[in-house]
Amino acid sequence: MAAVALATAGTVALSGCAGFGGAGLAGGDDANAVNVLMVNNPQMMDLQRLTAADFTAKTGIRVNFTTLPENDVRSKISQEFSAQAGLYDVASLSNFEVPIYGKAGWVAPLNDYIARDPAFDQGDILGPMTQSLSVDGNVYAEPFYGESSFLMYRKDVTDAKGINMPPNPTWRQVADIAAQLDGAQPGMKGICLRGQPGWGQVFAPLTTVVNTFGGTWFNADWTAGVNSPEFTQAVTFYVDLVRAHGQAGAAQSGFTECLNSLVTGRTAMWYDATSAAGSLEAQDSPHRGNFGYVAAPVVKTKSSGWLYTWAWAVQAANPRKDAAWQFISWASSKEYEQLVGEQVGWANVPGGKRASTYDRPEYQRVAGAFADVEKAAIESADPDNPGLQPRPAPGIQFIDIPEFPALGTSVSQDVSAAIAGQTTVAEALDKGQTAAELVGRKYQQR
Repeated sequence: MAAVALATAGTVALSGCAGFGGAGLAGGDDANAVNVLMVNNPQMMDLQRLTAADFTAKTGIRVNFTTLPENDVRSKISQEFSAQAGLYDVASLSNFEVPIYGKAGWVAPLNDYIARDPAFDQGDILGPMTQSLSVDGNVYAEPFYGESSFLMYRKDVTDAKGINMPPNPTWRQVADIAAQLDGAQPGMKGICLRGQPGWGQVFAPLTTVVNTFGGTWFNADWTAGVNSPEFTQAVTFYVDLVRAHGQAGAAQSGFTECLNSLVTGRTAMWYDATSAAGSLEAQDSPHRGNFGYVAAPVVKTKSSGWLYTWAWAVQAANPRKDAAWQFISWASSKEYEQLVGEQVGWANVPGGKRASTYDRPEYQRVAGAFADVEKAAIESADPDNPGLQPRPAPGIQFIDIPEFPALGTSVSQDVSAAIAGQTTVAEALDKGQTAAELVGRKYQQR
């Protein structure tokens, strides 16, 4: 869903030992080691490089990392944690998996450790992050970094056109501005939106659009609403917008393609993850300093930004829970952010999780263009009530049930085909309704 989850493919970095399959992992009788299974995004690669010299030097606890690309790590974590073999003590889970794993008893609650470790300062963790990583009052994971979504745009281009971007735009306003920005510079399109199939690709932004138009995948009683008037209106708006004023090859565009499109000046606006702003404001970004950031567009709701985090969870069968908590409390701490800022750079700090991060002058210097808007987006996210009606399961850009990845991906393929002009929105959503009804009936029968 985020840039950091898509970058850096295949490289395994070592701190202690690492590798696919767990070569060199510590056995259960070694109390001074922690086996960590995690996604290989850039921030976590920084973590591996810093662990031995800081965490291990201070605690004496060795950390053995196994790092894998996102799809591979999700599969391996599912296998390992469902089997409860205890091979890995800690894993990086998103806020999609954590509630499911918590209910299944695959991850251990952290409440007692939080209570005994006031220096960790759980109250500094942004509320929606804690909420999305908790079940029935139990906290099951701590965020490593977090994100929401917002609208990014070339403010030098809007200024040249005499366009005032509202701080809280509606989708209708965004569509009007996209039309005005088409051709504002040679070859420039008005907006970039994901069209690539996948529950975490096109349906990450699109489900937030559905929410704010008043639609939902499922009502509180598990009645499917995929071809409802509100869901249909939202998808039709999205498809029409990207077809009329969006990037070339929209049906194959995901996060990376839209990031490149905005960075290189081929599009003037982009609605996507707040984590993208770091790339837009990087030293080598050709239009650095010319970007503006405003809240996720809305229609009927007050806010519509999504919520996502990679977080640390402890396997329930783990024999080294004390050592595992020491690692987690360090990796998600204020002190670790300070370490990254000083040794890697403040632009590389894994932010989006702590309120105090946004008060740091060093962080504001590199993230000042977007930091306040990002923080407001995360704080306004409500995973339990993201739309106009009660929901049967939490989630903003997803429905937090095991069946959603398959369902969302299936429907996304037909929506992507509609973007490509190969089918209609009505046909796509009628097929999606049939698939959603099968899922809904299973829950209604329980």
